[in-house]
Amino acid sequence: MVTDAVTGERFCRNCGFVVDEQIAELGPERNVSKDSDRDDKSRVGIPTSLAIHDMGLATVIGAANKDATGKPLSAQAKHEMKRLRTWDNRSQMSEQMDRNLRYAFIQLDKLKDKLTLSDAVIEKAAYIYRKALSKSLVRGRSIEGVLAAAVYAACRDVETPRTLGDVATAINIKRKDLSKNYRLLVNELEMKMPVVSSITCMSKIASKVGLSEKVKRHALGILKEANDSRITAGKDPMGMAASALYISCVKMDVDISQKDIAMAAGVTEVTIRNRYKDLKKSLHI
Repeated sequence: MVTDAVTGERFCRNCGFVVDEQIAELGPERNVSKDSDRDDKSRVGIPTSLAIHDMGLATVIGAANKDATGKPLSAQAKHEMKRLRTWDNRSQMSEQMDRNLRYAFIQLDKLKDKLTLSDAVIEKAAYIYRKALSKSLVRGRSIEGVLAAAVYAACRDVETPRTLGDVATAINIKRKDLSKNYRLLVNELEMKMPVVSSITCMSKIASKVGLSEKVKRHALGILKEANDSRITAGKDPMGMAASALYISCVKMDVDISQKDIAMAAGVTEVTIRNRYKDLKKSLHI
């Protein structure tokens, strides 16, 4: 048998008998540049994801009341299909864990838009929340609180600059409750969290204030020198980044107040002044 990719026909090479006039295209729907991307773009529906309560593996009965040939179903068949859809939907939400995951991941999808998080962070947060749920850490606590802690832990792990205040405000819980749940997850799940770098926080603050690239590069040099001298150890990364930016603004004659930088960084003006004095004294600026 020979398949013609242009006409879409499959025919016999000896006699020319056409077996199929229109064969289905089973390859990827879009062009792929690497072989590793081919599996992700094949015609098998949405890819599996930990951020979906059933991981995208559940079956769905279509809403169209038509048969395979496109003809409308009879009244009895329509009633039977409606009944099957109802039971199919109920079977997916039969257990309490499934209902918990469904509600949590709806909130996670909202957080993704509010905090502009990447898919990698969302997948990591879903993985952490599933582990917490399997160890019964959600019992007796709010779903939003544990989910927010999982999102913050995922941001720390992927090194995405999001503070406790950012996550708490986005999901509308207290910062104190978020930090409490985060410590619980780290201890119970035995997670090793990387230290937040003040360099990654600097771009976020500079973008909010609207500083130039020249100011950011100078502040980056200050932070690198501070890291090499181990001045940043034990200090708040946001405070260090904000102080380095303020020093850079002063050196470059950029008219900006400590209050503006403090509001963008989510720290107090006292913190900036204290870190400013430390950097100025230690680096001999």
